[in-house]
This record gives sequence, structure tokens and C-alpha cells, in this order.
Amino acid sequence: MSEEQRNTVWRFAIIFIVIMLGFGAVLGKIVYIQTVERDNWLKVAEKQVPTNRPIAATRGNILDCNGRLLASSMPQYYMYMDTRVPALREKSGALFAAHIDTLALDLATIVGEHSQAEYKARITQAYRSNEKRYKVCDHRINYLQRQALEQNKLIKKGKYKSGIFFEDQHRRIKPYGILASRTIGGIYGEGGSGNSGLEKRFDKELKGEDGMSSIQRIGGRNESVTVEEAKDGLDIVTTIDANLQDIVENALLAKTKERNAKWGCAILMETKTGYVRAIANLDRSQEDGEYYEAQNHAVQRVEPGSTFKTIALVAALDDGKIDIDDTVTITSEPWRYFTVKHTDAHKMDTILTVRSALAVSSNIALAKLITRSYEGSAKKFVRRIEKMGLMDSVYCEIPGADKVRIDIPKDTVTLSKMSYGYSVELSPMQILMFYNAIANNGRMVRPMLVTSIQQDGENIKRFRPETVKSSICSNRTLEDIRSALHDVVWDNRLGTAAARLWSRKAQSNLVSIAGKTGTAQLIIPGHGYSSKRHRMTFVGYFPEENPQYTCICMIEDPQFPYDAGQDCGSTVRVIAEKTMAYTGCYIYENGTKRLIKRD
Repeated sequence: MSEEQRNTVWRFAIIFIVIMLGFGAVLGKIVYIQTVERDNWLKVAEKQVPTNRPIAATRGNILDCNGRLLASSMPQYYMYMDTRVPALREKSGALFAAHIDTLALDLATIVGEHSQAEYKARITQAYRSNEKRYKVCDHRINYLQRQALEQNKLIKKGKYKSGIFFEDQHRRIKPYGILASRTIGGIYGEGGSGNSGLEKRFDKELKGEDGMSSIQRIGGRNESVTVEEAKDGLDIVTTIDANLQDIVENALLAKTKERNAKWGCAILMETKTGYVRAIANLDRSQEDGEYYEAQNHAVQRVEPGSTFKTIALVAALDDGKIDIDDTVTITSEPWRYFTVKHTDAHKMDTILTVRSALAVSSNIALAKLITRSYEGSAKKFVRRIEKMGLMDSVYCEIPGADKVRIDIPKDTVTLSKMSYGYSVELSPMQILMFYNAIANNGRMVRPMLVTSIQQDGENIKRFRPETVKSSICSNRTLEDIRSALHDVVWDNRLGTAAARLWSRKAQSNLVSIAGKTGTAQLIIPGHGYSSKRHRMTFVGYFPEENPQYTCICMIEDPQFPYDAGQDCGSTVRVIAEKTMAYTGCYIYENGTKRLIKRD
């Protein structure tokens, strides 16, 4: 190889080495940037790229039937100050110095978290520190406070001169406090999705659609530019009447406190439509002994006790197994049926008609009547109840509401206990739905909590009353069972909700009520049924001659002595009297019926 060729090879080798070293250096720098300097460069990139931020939609309102707010998203605001704005720095901060005293005074007067002197000191320190986003108020302020502050001379100059700006947040509030709180429901955190009640059931409609804004560099400043407007949520109009809700809740609260009960539940429903006008659930707190809305007992199933006797008798009467004037013998001693002993709270040796057996609420009589009617064909008993519509899936709008549990009994021993409300489970709402059908000439309607969805006050969707069953039984059965429910309240010799000496129970001289009491022993874990702890119920309708409302009251574990007619019957009586006075309907005065009208 010649000298010239060797020199050429060396030149190429040197060039190759230089290129490789350069490539290695570049590669090394890339690796260094992607590892060691990665976070710093990402921050730089973030400053250069417009930042998209969601614009939260305002959650829709939940209204009562008269348009009053039951739940609403009220705007609240964080107040910030950008102390770096040029206007505050010009002429050695003349604008800031001229207005800091009045700004501090207004903050102390309107917000009141600190004194004027302290506000002035805090803001001045932020100004000296050249803070970009100083939080002027420690907590959120409301709309009225913001309006008042915006009258301040400095703030009125706008955010580009004052540096002051507001960021809104929406807080879900319930103006009526605990009224129907569990039914209205709640949301997750601030501005979250519904987690219970109507808030959860209608979450999609209520929450609306978030918009989008973009933080962009405009004229040397970061500005928020709206890319897409938020669409506010729709409003939900409920069947609840806030005034009736107040009546029901106060009556229930008075009785649960008086009886030191574990919990209480009361529901008031419009007979013809199924509109739930009031629904109250009160639980005794373990901490302070006061009552709060903690669980929605209205839709949680329990053993109903003697209120189920009416359902059992409707089945037997409609199947032609018994007649309302048939008789049954009861004794003061328990009636043994195979392995089970049936006892009565009101012990007596006598012969009762079917009508009287319901009035006195005899367990022995019902056990004998139902086992005699369906012995060997217990399946037919359950199928008859299914035909009434009570077990249909059509139900109210509360998420998680329990379904009826009425299983076909494997033996007649279980059937005998089912006859008076054990080995079956229904919620207070389902019990109410059945008795409402009796009041409504046999027509069973679905309990309703929402009548419409609105946008800007205009209906965009309406919900009509829905019939579950056009008739739960024959007209004759309906007439017979109504006469028996009348005696429960008005037969002063046998009726479990009738007047006794000093106790009026469900009897009212203002409005006629018919209905049924129920008492169920509570199951104590590890010990079985307790003979000393009970669940009390009264469910009825009024005015009896032309029912407008159906009402149930259920009280769990009241202190001794307990009596369903006195505890729950009297509560329904109070609700009935006040409801009639509020709505305007037939009442009685000195034995004379007259019509009162609401203004």
C-alpha cells in the first residue's frame, strides 16, 4: 500500500472515530436528559403547552312538589390575589398602598376570619413576597359575601389591576336539614356522583356535563379560555310535600323519643296516585341518644308481624276458603300445631268470627284459619299472594330497595307462622302499597317519589301514576276486609287500635281512620326470638269513607310497656289530623262532618 493510500485510510479512520464520538456524545446527552433532567424538562414543556381544565357543571336541584328546594348546589368561592400584576407595582405600589386599608376593612367586616390589622399584615406580606396565587380568605365564601366584596374600590377595578380573582366551587346543601334526607340521598365529596337515594337514582340527569377551559399564554400572561361551555344538570321534581314531611317527621320524632326506640319509620302516601308525600326514617345515635336520618328503613324488609294477617285473609277469602262470618275457637292456652305453639297477646276463651279475629289480632285464630284453608296446598297460598301484585318487581325509585320475600313453605308448620307475619319479609313501603290498594278500591299503584324532570323550569319528562294491579281481589273480599279494618280502630271491645280508657290510640274525633296493628318479636343474634323486644306497626288510611291518604308508622324496639295501637296508631292519628288540616278535607266537629279548605 502506498503512502498516499495509507494516509487516506487514516483520514477515514479519524473521521469515523470523530463521528462515532459525536454520536456517542449525542446519545449520552439524550440518555442524560431522559433520566437525570427528565422532570425539569417536563416542567418546561408544561409551561409551553396549553393546559386543559374541566369546567364543572352545576348539579341540578331536587325539588318538592311545590317547587321548594330539597337539595341544591350552592356556589361558594375561593378568593385569590396575584400580587405580581403590573398595576399594583407601578409608581412604587401606589395603587396597592391606596387601597390596602379599605380592602382589609371590608374583609374583616364581610368575611370576618381575621381583624382588619391582621388582614392588612397578611396581604402586605404576600405582596412583598411577590406571590402569584395568594389565598386571601382561609375558607370558601358564599355568593352574598362575594357580591359585597365586589363593591370594594380595588376589586371593582378588575383582576388585571387588583390582582384579585375568584374560583367557584359548588357545595351540596339541603335547606330543610334532615327532612327526607335518606330518600333525597347524598353525593361523594364536593361535586361528586350520587351515592344514595334520589341523588344516586337520577345521578346522570342531575350531574350535567362538564365543560373545558384552556390555560393559554396570551399577551405575556396566562389566561383561561373557555373551549366548551358546561351544561348544568337537570332538576328533579319529587312527590314530597315539605310541609307534610315536617308533619310526619315531627310526629315520628316525638313518639320515638318518648318510647326511646331504636329506630322509627313513617310514610304518607296519596291513595289515588301513589305519590309519596312524606317519608321519614329516624335512628337513635349511639353517641348522644338523639335521632338522625341514618338508614332508609322504608325500603328495608323486615318480618311484618300482624299486618300480614290482612294479606293472609284476603288470600283465603278470595280463594273461597273462608267467609268473613265464619267462626274459629280460641283459648287462653297456647294452640300446639305439630312442633309449634301459637299464643295470643290478648288471651281469652271464646269463639270469634273471621272479622273479629282480625280486629283482636289473634295469632291462634289466623294460624287455624290459614292451615285449615291451605293444608296440603301451601303453594297455592303463596301463588294467590303473587296474583295480588305484592311481589311484582315494579317498585319505587330508591336504589337498593329490598324485594318482598315470601317463599313457598316446605311444610304447614311454616305456613302456620306465615299466617301472622313470621317467615316472610316485607318493607314498610310494600306493606303500605298493599293497604293502599285496599283503600283505593282494590287498585294497586306503584309508590312514586318523582313526577318530572325539568330544565329551566320546563318539564322535559313526566312520570305518570302506574298501576301494578287493577284489582287485588274481588269486590266482595274488599268489602269484607274493609269492614274488619274498620273494627280494628272502632270496635272498643276487641279492636287493637281502638280507644281504651285514657288512650285514644288511632281513634280520632276529627278524621275517621281504618287500618291494622302489627307486633313482631325481634330476633336477638344467638338467642332467637325475644318475648320482651318487639317491632310495632300501624298502617291505615283516611278519611275512611273516601280515602285520600294511606300512612304507615313502624317503631323498632320501644321500651316497655309497648303497644302497637298506642305507639304507632296514635302517631298515624296525629299525622292524619294535621294532614287534613293542612290539605283541606272532611273533618268532624262535635259529631258533624264539615269541609275545610286550604287557603
